[in-house]
Amino acid sequence: MEIASKEAVKALGMTWTNPLVGAVIVKNGQVLASGYHHQFGQEHAEVNALNQLDDIKQAQGATLYVTLEPCSHYGKQPPCCQKVAEAGIKEVIIGQIDPHGIVAGKGIKYLNEHGVKTKVLGGTEKLNEAYNFFYQYHRPLVTLKYAMSLDGKLNGAEKARTLLTGPKAQYDVQKLRLHQQAILIGANTLRIDNPQLTVRIQALPQPPIRIILTHDANQLDLTQNLFKLPGPIWLLSQTELKGKARDNVHCFVAHKWTPQKIGELLAEREIQSLLVEGGSNLLAEFLAAGLADQIVAYIAPIVLGGTALPVAVGAALAQKLKYQLIAVQELGQDIRITARRK
Repeated sequence: MEIASKEAVKALGMTWTNPLVGAVIVKNGQVLASGYHHQFGQEHAEVNALNQLDDIKQAQGATLYVTLEPCSHYGKQPPCCQKVAEAGIKEVIIGQIDPHGIVAGKGIKYLNEHGVKTKVLGGTEKLNEAYNFFYQYHRPLVTLKYAMSLDGKLNGAEKARTLLTGPKAQYDVQKLRLHQQAILIGANTLRIDNPQLTVRIQALPQPPIRIILTHDANQLDLTQNLFKLPGPIWLLSQTELKGKARDNVHCFVAHKWTPQKIGELLAEREIQSLLVEGGSNLLAEFLAAGLADQIVAYIAPIVLGGTALPVAVGAALAQKLKYQLIAVQELGQDIRITARRK
């Protein structure tokens, strides 16, 4: 199962709303083949592993280790449980039952009914935290990410971007974005930072959706960096966008966009993970709504002081929020702190 897990993570960022899955075929104490789900829409891990065999007859009487329950439905690929049973696999050791309602035990049932023994080990849930969260709570896993000074400031008082962290922390943000299906900022952050919000360390078949929250989409400067790049862009506005934007820009209109309403929109489109990259008011809104499931804070050895912008200003908390410290990591001169909501 450890080998299968290492196979699974090779596709980090490539499987879109599909989970990361790895598989290993073992017979007589020997690993015959291994595989993983390479990319959204392509063959699943079990089939990929079977295809690595020199001869499919080698699968007869073998044991398959797979990090997630084999699927039992027709989608972009045929059911894996059917392929596994047809190949003559005698037993399937499973890391986790698939929480998606379309599978959720049906793959195991099919295998058992077709003479294949199954056993669920557990322990591979961390491979697909957002996927599991989504099908448990029916909304995306929300991570707040920000960089701050030692005195808890996001930005200097001036209306210009304050670069706080060094190259190692900035590279780490790129790795964090690999785990996300959507990235959200407010119109003020767009105007001041002029960001790209892209993953630049790896080419992705489906890059994260870049989302801008704004009162009026018509007030946005569509010549900024973000709009010059390919990949889907969503505008969450209180007014319709006049005129024609680029084909990759979609405007959604609501009287008021709350964190709950944003979550509902993403859930309707099966987006499982959201990275909120600020600014201060947007961070405060998600905290106050109780929709900040995870916080990733980069702390730079800088003091801004004075009237510099604090991390979260705006909506007040009804009560103190408690988080569990997950990890503390040095990144050059900066520190990354990861905390998860209790």
